[in-house]
Amino acid sequence: MDTIYSLASARGKAGVAVVRISGPQAFVAATNIAGTIPVLRKVGLRTLKSDDGSVLDEGLVLCFDAGASFTGEDVVELQLHGSTAVVRAVLEELSKQPDLRLAEPGEFTRRALENDRLDLAQVEGLADLLDAETEAQRRQAVTILSGALGDLAEEWRRDLIRAAALLEATIDFADEDVPVDVSPEVNALLDGVLETLAAETAGTRIAERIREGFEVAIVGSPNAGKSTLLNALAGREAAITSEVAGTTRDVIEVHMELAGLPVAVLDTAGLREAQDVVETIGIERAISRSAAADLRIFLALEEGEAFALEPRIDDIVVLGKADKRASGGLSVSGLTGQGVSELVERISDVLESRVKGAGIATRERHRIAMEIALRALEDARIEVQHGPERAEFAAEEIRTAVRALDSLVGRVDVEHLLDEIFSSFCLGK
Repeated sequence: MDTIYSLASARGKAGVAVVRISGPQAFVAATNIAGTIPVLRKVGLRTLKSDDGSVLDEGLVLCFDAGASFTGEDVVELQLHGSTAVVRAVLEELSKQPDLRLAEPGEFTRRALENDRLDLAQVEGLADLLDAETEAQRRQAVTILSGALGDLAEEWRRDLIRAAALLEATIDFADEDVPVDVSPEVNALLDGVLETLAAETAGTRIAERIREGFEVAIVGSPNAGKSTLLNALAGREAAITSEVAGTTRDVIEVHMELAGLPVAVLDTAGLREAQDVVETIGIERAISRSAAADLRIFLALEEGEAFALEPRIDDIVVLGKADKRASGGLSVSGLTGQGVSELVERISDVLESRVKGAGIATRERHRIAMEIALRALEDARIEVQHGPERAEFAAEEIRTAVRALDSLVGRVDVEHLLDEIFSSFCLGK
């Protein structure tokens, strides 16, 4: 396998820059540029020189033996002074060495996968951690990166293989008298996996929202103060405001963090009988995006106002323009800020209550794999109930479930995903 190298820290001027080298020639490359590598291959301060003896930089050299490194190969990390000139000089010197080449995007992480240092779910967790912008996203990504989903999948796999083995023993001794009825143990194993698998599958949609962000739509009639409220929530002039009804024609999105959760707040066109073709399109988009939103804030101009969309459970109905009415009930004014903090607290409470039901699995492919496994196990349960003569069919359904769950961690049927996943990584990862 080639030995690869790349800048592992962010490009540009910084206090420290890290260059990573991984592969069978990593220690040789480090010796060529640093003179010697640290005793016991740990860490040491070295003067880095070019092949003509000129000094490139003075920095730390960290060595990791194969099996104890991120990639599972011999790895050297050079911690340099973080100027672009130093980094460029060191990378240029490495490029002159035989058997070394610049790493491709995500190649270090791909080698970690190929060397069983990470499973595929952990690779996805690492990608999510690098992209995390909120506290909830960070916690979720760290959980996946720690191997929690892989551990859960391994528990399911172990129980299902045991159940399949019991059934296959029944098939092998179909022509003999087998004194032990395996169906109680098989049923117990299937029921245990079905219960936890169903709960995890149900929590994937909320987990996906934590990863991708919740959508909260502000809905109401024209001139109800929706755009002014959006600006108050955003803390800036994100939307044009006017006394003229129907100013907002398209959906305006503002991304923010509420209670540590990623949220996109949507300002939508006022719902009324459209006055022209452009407003008709805006209202149609408003209805469509609001219907798909995770939470809607219905901004009313008067008590008991009827809306074009029916509020759902947890949707928030609030009176707008609180600065122009007597206080009472939940009301807000984006202009003065009255009631805005209370509204934010209400939104946060609703979203936090939903997050409690989030599962470990975070991606659509996880959910699809688990749904396939669920259907197969439900069919296997039915086959077991039909008696020993259906054991072969039950065992095959269990094997289908095992294959689906194996795809979670990359054991089977994921080659077509790898290029897409690793293309999102930078060169140093």
